[in-house]
Amino acid sequence: MSLLEDLEWRYATKKMNGEKIPQEKLDYILEAARLAPSSSGLQQYKVIVISDKALLERIRLVAYDQSQITDCSHLLVFAAWDGYSDERISKVFNYMMDERGLPHQTMDNYKQVILDLYERSGQEWQAHHAAKQSYISFAIAIAAAAEQKVDATPIEGFLQEKLDELLNLKESGYTSTVILPLGYRESEKDWLVNMKKVRTPKELFITKMELADASDNVDLPTPMNLDSFVQKTE
Repeated sequence: MSLLEDLEWRYATKKMNGEKIPQEKLDYILEAARLAPSSSGLQQYKVIVISDKALLERIRLVAYDQSQITDCSHLLVFAAWDGYSDERISKVFNYMMDERGLPHQTMDNYKQVILDLYERSGQEWQAHHAAKQSYISFAIAIAAAAEQKVDATPIEGFLQEKLDELLNLKESGYTSTVILPLGYRESEKDWLVNMKKVRTPKELFITKMELADASDNVDLPTPMNLDSFVQKTE
């Protein structure tokens, strides 16, 4: 099947049957999530995999009693950095250079540029930026699950601080961003399973623009690269 056919097949499953996903399918989904792009290649997030039923019962209590959490095969919790630091960025870049056989200092100038940008933006912005990167991985995991004919239910409806506390995330400098139960649909008890998939019509979703359609009242900056942008805004 094509990706479009896989995405047409999937839906936000409302009732799962508890059946276990084969390990090779779970591994495939997780590897797809790991291979996702991220800003500056930092992968400022991780995926926590939970199948322990006792723990899932506790998570359900902080997720508005959504049954998919306890009826799924595995729950993926996406957690992102709560902020950026020289230590965190250096660790990733140094590993990257080691894998590529390059000196650590290869990335020093670029690292300083992004640190300058991030630090002036504040920790709240940093956490939000890192969370947005985790959603890229999250989306790819959903597509990979559909390809494997594994049902998945994107869930943002949970008490973030309580989940962070439950999973001891704060101590490691992470915060939960979104969760994804994986499993198989229980069609007889799922009210959404046979509903028509509805999306915004193409003519409303896609807008083609030309210069004549753009605003001519914008004070555009002179061309500059990232280094000069940092120098100018200091």
